[in-house]
Amino acid sequence: MKSHYCGEITSSNLKEEVTICGWVHRRRDHGGVIFLDVRDIKGICQAVVNPDNKESFKLAESIRNEYVVQINGVVRNRLEGTINKNMHTGEIEIEVKNLDILSKANTPVFPIDEYQEVNEDVRLKNRVLDLRRPEMNERIITRSKITSLIRNYLDKNDFHEIETPILTKATPEGARDYILPSRVQPGSFYALPQSPQLFKQLLMMGGLNKYYQIARCFRDEDLRADRQPEFTQIDIEASFVEQKEIMQISEKMIKNIIKEFCDETLDKFEVLNWHDAMEEYGCDKPDLRIPLKLIEISDLVKDEEFKVFAEPAKDQNSRVVAIRVPNGNSLSRGQIDDYTKFVSKLGAKGLAYIKINDVKDLENGIQSPILKFLKSETISNIVDVLKVKTNDLIFFGAGPQSVVNLSMSSLIKKLGEDLNLYSSKWAPCWIVNFPMFEENAEGDLTPLHHPFTLPQCSKKELLEDPKKSIAYAYDVVLNGYEIGGGSLRIFDKDMQQSIFSILNISKEEADKKFGFLLKALSSGCPPHGGIAFGLDRIIMLVTNTTNIRDVIAFPKTQSATCLLTDAPSKVEKEQLEELKIISTHKEE
Repeated sequence: MKSHYCGEITSSNLKEEVTICGWVHRRRDHGGVIFLDVRDIKGICQAVVNPDNKESFKLAESIRNEYVVQINGVVRNRLEGTINKNMHTGEIEIEVKNLDILSKANTPVFPIDEYQEVNEDVRLKNRVLDLRRPEMNERIITRSKITSLIRNYLDKNDFHEIETPILTKATPEGARDYILPSRVQPGSFYALPQSPQLFKQLLMMGGLNKYYQIARCFRDEDLRADRQPEFTQIDIEASFVEQKEIMQISEKMIKNIIKEFCDETLDKFEVLNWHDAMEEYGCDKPDLRIPLKLIEISDLVKDEEFKVFAEPAKDQNSRVVAIRVPNGNSLSRGQIDDYTKFVSKLGAKGLAYIKINDVKDLENGIQSPILKFLKSETISNIVDVLKVKTNDLIFFGAGPQSVVNLSMSSLIKKLGEDLNLYSSKWAPCWIVNFPMFEENAEGDLTPLHHPFTLPQCSKKELLEDPKKSIAYAYDVVLNGYEIGGGSLRIFDKDMQQSIFSILNISKEEADKKFGFLLKALSSGCPPHGGIAFGLDRIIMLVTNTTNIRDVIAFPKTQSATCLLTDAPSKVEKEQLEELKIISTHKEE
């Protein structure tokens, strides 16, 4: 139907007869001559309909934005003064010989011919229109190209693309499973995979050596801007490897993506111990572009009468920290109040601060509501430890570790964004040496990653003090986003059963849920490990958006609904009866 894409016609095609197809991006009537900007996936081209071409001109008069048209005509230079140097096709236009309307369109609910901020719900409800917007087109195409690069890279490194089941068995991985009933086995259920974790380990036990998959995964969990109930994972596993080998091949892949699609070279990936990251940044996803750190000052304030600082300073499960904001003195009281409200929403009881007007005069050159509660010696020590300079601002966080870490790490990222403190465009890092376990609200141990992660200790040491055990686990973080996580895996049946025991999974329960894994581990299992990358997050960063829904063709909302198709939806009573299911939900 077409000889050329709209966005590919240039002055090299002068005097050629061409045929294009696409959407009418904009229609303009200039003194009896009608101009049609026609858009397809490659770009926009201008077509001119003259009134002496009566049949085509009459059609052109009826055309509106988003009509789908076919145009045949001859390429010519634009008139002097009408050249658009900002367009790839800006030097030429098509003089229309034949015009055909292939499909009419209703008036769009939001404009596509010019950029406007549109409510996201409106965009998702009308996703077909939204995908036509050039920036959305570009993101989805970039996604396809990045996926091709990843496949080519892993193929060249002797990895084999192998599919694993979508209908599988429910296994605990830290989030709720999506459950599907089996019609042919009433009362039994499949689970959609949270990841291909166990299957890729089984592939290593099956001697496949190197595996990868662009895998669709499903997690029924609370959503955030960078999460979706269904998402795409770059899943990688290899046998007879050490941690550093997985990290090296992962680094090269990420560097290739950034080089190819951003034309920039990533520096060396910094490697941080998990405990150091939590101490200095309050989180295991630090944005190293921001030169702000948490400084522990518990020892400096534990003997103060100011209970807001003193009490958490003496509690081993709490901490008191400070952040030095260079030249932060320019922040107004109103801005500081806004930051106080920000951390309060994250559980903090407040946000103390000290403004440094003159670091050489700590008696008269500083201001803060908390000065009257602190000894001058303590203030002097804080200034020395933080290496404070004139015009700096100090923020303080005090309270339970979890609250301080969450609120102050979030404050660092917000300050970085608000004050444009970024020291570079990209800042990749590895977080390594994670604890094997963490305590939940009930005081029970749960895996920090998953229960198939290899500990860096013997089985005897693990059982004697599981809280002290460190995992062969590693996460890769880019600009404050965790884009991938992996580990070496347990390859010994006794070690795996010991982990289950620590997690209070009985032998009977382990056999029921993981009997197939334990049996495979007994058949001769190679040392192996791998990593999984969030494809959606990588593309989000590469295409310079902060919303993961911008890089998924048909995403869900934060309430896990599809506004385009109205999923999830009710099903017919007959369907439920066939599946032997009774709904206990009461309509309000």
